[in-house]
Amino acid sequence: MALKGSCHCGGTRFEVDAAPETVTRCTCSFCSKRGSLWAYYTPEQFRLTSPPEAIATYRWNSKTIQHHFCATCGCGTFTETPDWSKGEPDFEHPKISINARLFDDFELEAVPVTVIDGKNLW
Repeated sequence: MALKGSCHCGGTRFEVDAAPETVTRCTCSFCSKRGSLWAYYTPEQFRLTSPPEAIATYRWNSKTIQHHFCATCGCGTFTETPDWSKGEPDFEHPKISINARLFDDFELEAVPVTVIDGKNLW
């Protein structure tokens, strides 16, 4: 069953195929300031259900990751990134990272949180 989510104003809406089993808290400067808890999906598992014009994009440092946010209310919504699970960027297997705090009707507190030491890794 699909899980839906949206930004604060509802201008950016999305859905994924299933609820996450875990979420990730990254300690890098960007993620910690954003306060996101990330749920990871393949591009095939993610659907943007609002117009693409509703999102804005921020890229920093290597410009490898596209950090998307609502162009109206500014909520950080999702990212498009290579898979980093092996320590190097795998562009053949991209990931979509969803800010799990934006899922509708989802009990986020019941999901285990994994911490990535992004402050010292990148």
